Amino acid sequence: MPAFLIIEIVAVQDPELYAKYRDSVSPNLDAGGGTYLVRGGPTEILEGDWRPNRIVVVRFHSAHKAREWWNSAAHAELKEMRQRSTRTNMILVEGV
Repeated sequence: MPAFLIIEIVAVQDPELYAKYRDSVSPNLDAGGGTYLVRGGPTEILEGDWRPNRIVVVRFHSAHKAREWWNSAAHAELKEMRQRSTRTNMILVEGV
């Protein structure tokens, strides 16, 4: 069953480091089996109080594959780079 990472970049605290992360993460994600469905772009609030800054949605073939990528040595440095440069909310959800 497909699984999706839904990521909200709440705030960028180090724009220079975040730019380096953004430039490097796509090939890493692709190698890990992830595919972008949404990467930034304008958002429109239809209901509720959520005011997201930047949204990213990534599709994996399964939650297992997503966790493999998330925990991989190849992703570790990039993950740490993003965590240092941003405040982020992220969930993994399975679905069709």
